[in-house]
Amino acid sequence: MTRGDDMGVEFAVLGPVEVSADGRPLEGAAPRHRAVLAHLLLHSRTVLGADRLIEAMWGPTPPGTARAQIHATMTAIRRVLRTADAADLLQTRPAGYVILPQPGQFDLEVFTGRIASAKVLAATDPEAAVRRIRTALDLWRGTPLADVNAYYVADARARLEERRLAAFELLGELDLSLGRHEEILDELTARTVAHPLRERFCAQLVLALHRAHRQADALTAARSFRSALVEQQGLDPSRTFVALEEAVLRDDPSLALPPTAPPAPYVPSATVAPGSTSSTSSADRRVVRPGRTAGQAGFLPYDLPDFSGRAEELDRLLRVRPGRATAVRVSTVDGMAGIGKTALAVHAGHRLRDRFPDGQLYVDLRAHADGQAPVAAGEALGLLLRQLGVPPERIPATDAERGALWRAELSGRRVLAVLDDAADTDHVRPLLPGASDSHMLITSRRRLTDLDGAHALSLDVLPAAEAIELFSRIVGERADAEPLAVLDVLHMCGFLPLAVRIAAARLHHRPQWTVAYLADRLRERRHRLTELSTSDRGVGTAFALSYQQLAPDQRRMFRLLGLHPGHDIEVHAAAALAGVPLEKAEILLEDLLDAHVLLQHEPGRYIFQRLLREHARATATAEETGDARHIALTRLFDHYLSTAPAAVDLLFPGREERRQGHPAPSRPPMPLTDRGQATAWLDSERANLIAVGTYTGSHSWPAHTVGLAAALHRYLYDHAHHADALILHAQALQASRQLADTAAEGRTLTDLSRLYWRQGHYEQAADHARQALTLGRDTGDRRGEARARHSLGFVLVRQRRNEEAREHFRRALDLFRTTGDQLGEATALTGLGVVHERQGRYTRAGDHHQQALRIHRSLANQGGEAVALAHLGTVLHRQGRYAQAHSLHQEAARLHHGLGDRGHEAEVLNGLGDIARSRQDPAGAVTHYCAALSLACEISLRPEQARAHAGLARARHDLGDVGQAHEHARQALTLCLGLGLPDAEEARAYLSALEAPRGRSA
Repeated sequence: MTRGDDMGVEFAVLGPVEVSADGRPLEGAAPRHRAVLAHLLLHSRTVLGADRLIEAMWGPTPPGTARAQIHATMTAIRRVLRTADAADLLQTRPAGYVILPQPGQFDLEVFTGRIASAKVLAATDPEAAVRRIRTALDLWRGTPLADVNAYYVADARARLEERRLAAFELLGELDLSLGRHEEILDELTARTVAHPLRERFCAQLVLALHRAHRQADALTAARSFRSALVEQQGLDPSRTFVALEEAVLRDDPSLALPPTAPPAPYVPSATVAPGSTSSTSSADRRVVRPGRTAGQAGFLPYDLPDFSGRAEELDRLLRVRPGRATAVRVSTVDGMAGIGKTALAVHAGHRLRDRFPDGQLYVDLRAHADGQAPVAAGEALGLLLRQLGVPPERIPATDAERGALWRAELSGRRVLAVLDDAADTDHVRPLLPGASDSHMLITSRRRLTDLDGAHALSLDVLPAAEAIELFSRIVGERADAEPLAVLDVLHMCGFLPLAVRIAAARLHHRPQWTVAYLADRLRERRHRLTELSTSDRGVGTAFALSYQQLAPDQRRMFRLLGLHPGHDIEVHAAAALAGVPLEKAEILLEDLLDAHVLLQHEPGRYIFQRLLREHARATATAEETGDARHIALTRLFDHYLSTAPAAVDLLFPGREERRQGHPAPSRPPMPLTDRGQATAWLDSERANLIAVGTYTGSHSWPAHTVGLAAALHRYLYDHAHHADALILHAQALQASRQLADTAAEGRTLTDLSRLYWRQGHYEQAADHARQALTLGRDTGDRRGEARARHSLGFVLVRQRRNEEAREHFRRALDLFRTTGDQLGEATALTGLGVVHERQGRYTRAGDHHQQALRIHRSLANQGGEAVALAHLGTVLHRQGRYAQAHSLHQEAARLHHGLGDRGHEAEVLNGLGDIARSRQDPAGAVTHYCAALSLACEISLRPEQARAHAGLARARHDLGDVGQAHEHARQALTLCLGLGLPDAEEARAYLSALEAPRGRSA
C-alpha cells in the first residue's frame, strides 16, 4: 500500500482493523476504539454525528453511557494517532466527526482505486488489468473487520466481502479472455468450493474445464451447481448459465477461445420473450407503452415482442419463489421517467405466470398521468378485487374493509399483482398482501425506501450494447449499415429506453431517412426533446410530469441545476447556486435523487441524465427571470472563484500576492484544510472549472474567467493538464482584452508562453512572452515585465542563446526584488543558475540554486524546493559528484511525485538516467529513461520524450543492443527536428555514427 506524503500512517480494515506508522502497529486502541475508527473509515470524508455513531455501535438499544463512550473513544483514537503526528486526520466538525485519510493511507481506498483502474485497463490492456487486480487482492489479510464487534459490522463485512468476490469474478473473466484456463483451474475450483452458490464462479470453472478439453468434468461441475442451488435456495440457474451448460453439452465452437482479442467469456446476454421477433410488429406498437390506458385495470398488459436487454435486472425479479417461508412478497422497480420500469415489470410478470397460477393482476396507479388524478388506494383495491372475481356487490364501501377483504381473498392463493406508477410508499402500503404466497411487483419514479422487507431494484439507463440491440431490433438493417451514427443517436438519447424507442420508431416510419440524418436532427439541442416525441407521448412530457410532482423548493433546485455549465455538482456548489444553507442543499439533492430526476455515480456528486439536463435548463429559462438566473449563476461562479485560489494556495504556498487586482468574490471559499483535500477538490472539479471558465468568458462574467485562469495556472501546469490549461487561458486572454485589463492580459500571455514552452512550441512561447514583455514595459507593470522576461529566458535557454537568456533572468531578478516578490526572485535565481551551469560556471550555478532553495523552503513551497534540488543535482553531476547528484535527484523525484507534478518528475527521471550512465550503470539508466519516456508520452511532453530517447539510444548502445540504440536515436532526431532545437545536430551526428558501422558491414 502506498503511503501518504506527510506521514507513514496507514489504516487497514481488509482484515483485522489496524493503525500503523511506518509499518509498525500503533498500540493503545481497544476493540471498541477500533470499531468506531473502522466505521469512520468506511465513511471517510463524511461527517458522522454522535447519534449515527451510537446507532452503528449498539443498534436500537444503546447503553445510557453511549454518548460519553463515543467522546472517550474519539479521545483515545486521537491519542493513538498523535503518536505518529497524525492526530489532525480525525477532525471534529459542528455536525460530528470526520476522518480524512490521505491518498494511499487507507487499504480499502487503495483497493477500490486499483480495481477501478483495472476496469478501465480491461478493454485495452487486459494483462495490465490482471496485474492491477492481483495487487488489489493482495491487500486483503483475511476476514474484513475481523477483530471488532459492533451492530454495523455484520452488514459492513458482507458488503466488503461482496466487493472482494466481485474482484475475483473480474479477474476470472480476464484470465479466461487471455487463454489462461489451464493455469487458473485450481484457483477457480477453490473459489467454487468456498462459494458453491455463486453462479459466476461456477460458470468460469465450467468454461475453463471445457476449454481444457475436460467436457465431462465441466458438465459435472454445472450439474453440481444446479443441484446445490435447488436444494439450498429452491432456485433454478439463470438463463445465461443454462445456455452455457447447453453449449458445453453441444461442444459449441463459440465457447472456444478466439485467436484475437476475445470478449469476456461470461457476460449475461440480452433476454428476449419467448417467441419474440425483431420486425413482425409495427413501430406504432413498439412505441406505445403496453397497457397504459389511464385508470384501466386488467390482467397483465401486452408484453413488448421486441423487449431486449435488462438481463441482469430481469434475473433478479425472476428469483421469486412462492411457497417458502423466506419468500420475498414485494418487489419494487424504481427509476427516472422513461427508464423502462413498466416494460420490465410487465415482461417479468409474463415470465412469472406459471409460478402464480391463481391470477396475474395489473393496476395503473397513475401517479404521473397527464391531467389525471392518481388512483387512490381504495379505488385500486376495488379494481384488484374485481380482477380476482369478487362481485361488485360484495366489495365494501370503506378502504379499511376493502383492504381486509383483499388480504382474505389472497389467503391460500398464489397471485401476482403488478402495481404500476406508484406515487410513494403510502400510496401502496394498503395494497400489500399480508400473510400470503402472493407477490406484489410495484413500479415508481421514487425510491420506496420505507417498504420493509421489499426487494428493491433501481434502474439506470441502458448499457451501450443493450441500447444498440434495442435500437437495431426496431430499425433493422439500416442500423447495421451505420454503426457510428447509431452510437451518435444513442448518446443524444442519453441511452434512455423511452428516447431510444421513440427515435428508432421515427426512423422506422421514414424509410428515406438515414441514421446519420436522424443524428443531425437530434444534434440540434433546441429541438431535441421535441424530436423525441410522438402524437401520444414524449420524453419531455414524461419529464414534465415528474417535475410537477416535486415540492416547490425541489423544483427550484432542479431547474437551477440545469443552468450549471459543468458536468456534475457537489453540495457546496449547489448551495451557492440556489443560495441556501449547506444542510438544506444536501436535503434537496437527496430528495431529487430519490425522485430519480438526479443521478449519483459517485458519493457526494450529482449529475443529470443528458436529456433531463436539457429539460431542467429549458424549465429554468421558462420559469426563472433573466435577473434571477444571472444572480444564481453569479453565486455559483463566485463559489468557484473563491475556492479555487484557496485550494491552489494550499498546494503552492507563496503565490497569493500574484492575484492582486482580481475581483473579490462575494462568497467565502469552501473549507479546505490541507493539501490532500485541496488536490481532491481540484481533481474532482477540474472539468467543471474549465467549463465555468469557458462559459463565463463568453457570457457576462469575463472577470471570473480571468480570475479562474490566474488561480488555476500552477495547478494545471504542474499536474500536466495542458489541454485544459490552453483552453482556459485562451479564453482568459480574450476576456482580459474585453475588460481592457492590461495587467491580466500580460499575465495570461506569460502563462500561455510557459504552457507552449512546456510542450515544446518554442516559437509560440517566445511570441507570447515578448507580447507580455512589451505590455509590462509600456504600462509600468514591473512584476508583469519580470514574469515575461523569466519566461522568455527559458525559451532562449532551450535555443542555446544563453547570453540573451542570462540578461533576461538578471533583469527579471532585479524587478522581482524591487517588487518584493520572493517567489519570483527564487525562480529568476533558478534561471541564472541554469545558464551558469550550461556555460560551465558550476560554482556560481550552485550558489544561485542554493539561494533559490533557501527561499522556497522559507515559503514552504515544496514544488520550488524540488526544482532547486534537481538543478543542484545537475550541477553536482557536471562536477563528477555522482552519489550526491543521485541523492538530490531522488529527493526531487519523491517531492514531485507526491505533489502530482508529472512534468517535472519526467525531467528528474531523465536526470537520474544521465547520472546512471555517468556511473557506468547502463541498465539502471535504461530503467530511468523508460520511466521518463512513459510519463512524458502520457502527458505529451515532447522535449522530455526527445531527451529520454537520446538517453536510451546511448544506454542501449552501452549494453550492446545496437538495433534498439539506432531506433531510439532515430526517434530522438525526429523529435528534435520537430521541436526546432539545436540539439537536432547532435542527434543527427550520433545517429550517423551508429549507422556508419552498419553501412560498412553491409
